[in-house]
Amino acid sequence: FLAPVSIVICNDIMAYMFGFFFGRTPLIKLSPKKTWEGFIGGFFLTIVFGFLFSYVLVQFEYFVCPVAYNSESNSFSTGCEPSEIFRLHDYAVPPFLQSLLGWKTVQLYPFQIHSIALSTFGSLIGPFGGFFASGFKRAFKIKDFSDTIPGHGGIMDRFDCQYLMATFVHVYIASFIRGPNPSKVLQQLLVLQPEQQLSIFKVFKAHLIEKGVIPASISDL
Repeated sequence: FLAPVSIVICNDIMAYMFGFFFGRTPLIKLSPKKTWEGFIGGFFLTIVFGFLFSYVLVQFEYFVCPVAYNSESNSFSTGCEPSEIFRLHDYAVPPFLQSLLGWKTVQLYPFQIHSIALSTFGSLIGPFGGFFASGFKRAFKIKDFSDTIPGHGGIMDRFDCQYLMATFVHVYIASFIRGPNPSKVLQQLLVLQPEQQLSIFKVFKAHLIEKGVIPASISDL
């Protein structure tokens, strides 16, 4: 949650700074103040920020561990064995960089690699949520959606890019990070008809026997 939200905020700030100091070329007519210089500068700095910020986050258990309630002590705890995504792994350095860096392998957290993907989307596609909101407001000839936040407009004015980013993060986690959940699979199996459960049991048993996980002597059960 913190990483993608912070990535969008960082991109917004960095794009503004680069556009303010170096901006010369308009990016899109819907947002006349946005420039190519700000867009490109924000992209590179957001990638760096996401990579470093993700490294900082994984150092703290309460950012990578679910909160567990201990009924005996009537307290909450966040201690756990971090999942693979939050553990250091060795990665081979591409051959064309080995001679330049002098490294054959590098240790990284998988979450840092995922953060690069999130930063790339947040920098290249995320801002178009703001462009769409700008076009929407211009069509209705309004400056802001509301005045909930003094000087900034409404909630939608502050979170127009976050909605698009949140959708991408949900799809990304479901597609590339979150693995099968045994408890959810079991819940789905329990609601099936007995005949369907028996059919699945036979297929699964045959698969386990073929893999050698269970002995073939129980095949007649």
